[in-house]
Amino acid sequence: MTTMQRLSGKTALITGGNSGIGLATARLFLEHGARVAITGRDPATLDQARKSLGNDALALRSDTADLGDIDQLMETVAQRFGRLDVLFVNAAFAQPAPFEMVSEAQFDSQAGANLKGAFFTIQKALPLMAKGGSVIVTTSISNQVGAPMFSVYAACKAALRSLVQSVALELIDRGIRVNAVSPGPTDTPGFGRWDIPREAVEAARADFTQRSPAKRFATSEEIAKVALFLASDDASYVVGAELVVDGGMSLLL
Repeated sequence: MTTMQRLSGKTALITGGNSGIGLATARLFLEHGARVAITGRDPATLDQARKSLGNDALALRSDTADLGDIDQLMETVAQRFGRLDVLFVNAAFAQPAPFEMVSEAQFDSQAGANLKGAFFTIQKALPLMAKGGSVIVTTSISNQVGAPMFSVYAACKAALRSLVQSVALELIDRGIRVNAVSPGPTDTPGFGRWDIPREAVEAARADFTQRSPAKRFATSEEIAKVALFLASDDASYVVGAELVVDGGMSLLL
């Protein structure tokens, strides 16, 4: 049986589409008829993503924290697609560290990618966004609960939640919807790729799993399905929302 294509004829840009949630979303968007461009900073994983997605996807190296890269990205998307219907602002990274040990460089690199980059990616994409367009921002349940060791990351994600609400009100008159998807612990290559001992990563994984009502991590595909809903016309009256996808974890916090 053929699946109804919910994004037929639409164009989508996914930042951080070279792995994890972004890559799973790119696959799903392609299945649903979208033309898709993905970005990533790491050339190796970007090349792997390009091969796994096939010739239908445009894979572009772009650093979300670099405004010059964002300008070039939008220029390339404009040349290739002419317009954007869906923007999934998903690129992010974390550098866990005790609060008193966070350096200015660590603060700036995380805030640059997770907040500044997201802000200007949306701003610079607007000239390409058509009426009926959808902007989706990946936040995190860490933005509403205490997140020891992740103070900068969590603060940036909280700022994004606020940004989504403000920008949603500014853009609704232009027919552009802005929403967020807020994942709990998700099984992605990025989880645990931190400068801390392997045992600490495994202990964190075990702790998250034990504390989750669902007793497991989300898959990237489960988050991608929520992004698909927000991208599609099924969510035509969803504005400024943050959809939590965490197996009930935040209910306990």
